Amino acid sequence: MTLFATTEFNSLKDLFINQIEDLYDAENRLTKALPKMAEAAHSPQLQQAFQTHLTETQGHVSRLETIFREINIEPKRETCEAMQGLISEGEEMIKAKGDSDVKDAALIAAAQRVEHYEMSGYGTARTFAQRLGLTQAANLLQQTLNEEVAADRKLNQIAEGSVNQQAAAGTR
Repeated sequence: MTLFATTEFNSLKDLFINQIEDLYDAENRLTKALPKMAEAAHSPQLQQAFQTHLTETQGHVSRLETIFREINIEPKRETCEAMQGLISEGEEMIKAKGDSDVKDAALIAAAQRVEHYEMSGYGTARTFAQRLGLTQAANLLQQTLNEEVAADRKLNQIAEGSVNQQAAAGTR
């Protein structure tokens, strides 16, 4: 997102469009990163969570395209530098050597950072859509926000239920 660059916002709609372009780029990037995370995961439960979220993320892209159509804008990606950075950190975890249980804990940590970024972005965009009277867009953004919250909870459940315990048991 070029939040501090020379982007010009003359209306809340301008800002809303910028936000959904940023989310569109973020989600498209994530569709390429999630398969790598699933492949790197050791825990079958974590692999499944990443694969499930990939399917959801593809749906998020589709919902954003629906929102673009609703406001008569061609879908466009505003480079999401935050997601670039978060994915880069995730790639470090993917390439990391060491205990597979600890690596799974690292993958979860990286994925939860992504989820929290997305929750913030979708909550903000939803609020802007509501203020602009874009009811369908607000509903679609809320639906995605709900899925992001659920994905974060699932990752937390996997971490607390098994992965972190196994990682701690392997610590010497």
